[in-house]
Amino acid sequence: GGSKRMAIGIFDSGLGGLTVLDAICKKLPALPLVYMGDNSRAPYGVRDAEDVYSLTTRAVERLWQEGCDLVILACNTASAAALRRMQEAGLPEHKRVLGVFVPLIEALTERQWGDNSPPRQVAVKNVALFATPATVASRAFQRELAFRAIGVDVEAQSCGGVVDAIEDGDLILAEALVRSHVQALMRKMPAPDAAILGCTHYPLMDTIFQNALGENVRVYSQAELVAESLQDYLHRHPDKLGQGSETKFLTTGEPGLVSDRATQFLKRKIIFEAA
Repeated sequence: GGSKRMAIGIFDSGLGGLTVLDAICKKLPALPLVYMGDNSRAPYGVRDAEDVYSLTTRAVERLWQEGCDLVILACNTASAAALRRMQEAGLPEHKRVLGVFVPLIEALTERQWGDNSPPRQVAVKNVALFATPATVASRAFQRELAFRAIGVDVEAQSCGGVVDAIEDGDLILAEALVRSHVQALMRKMPAPDAAILGCTHYPLMDTIFQNALGENVRVYSQAELVAESLQDYLHRHPDKLGQGSETKFLTTGEPGLVSDRATQFLKRKIIFEAA
């Protein structure tokens, strides 16, 4: 009958996308989600664009098999390196892929994603971007921002080592690295108005970022923004709710190990199965 609930797919190279999943669960608790982590090949932040594109395409196709019509690339590297190309190559009918940059830039520039009016002045002038080396190198964030806003100075800080430390469960190391990356950024841009946590792992460290940056800096976390955007999107496109009806977690890695890490990560029991 009409009560069948449908699934949304969430893809990440590793565990970072769980921050997005968690935020979506809090906003839309009845929505089934299929999470796919390509843990055996993580992190993507050190791979070249061609590699990221083919791995992302393969994972998205796997989520379509699970009955997800809408897949969120909860990985900045995949969003930066693969999303536009996937859309240009043409997606199957009724399938949509959304990335994590979009809601972030919407929030920062106070405009809807589909709004193609010329770029305009926005309230923020100095933006600090914290991201993986691959995301920083892609300049995708700056490119998307430049389409929509003028007069915004972006200083990017490539945060080497943070994702690996988080994936290894070494939060003491992750915290020390975050502090040193924030200090390095503030030597280049002493007074940012806003900071973008441009990696889905970083919301786990958001209080560390906030403390290191100081209370006057507005910290934008993708997990919350993506969840809000999804809620809004599903209001406008209720047909995108796919055929899947149960929540599941898939990984290309060792399911037992990945489950333990994910459980530590979200502080609730998460059980992965082999993809």
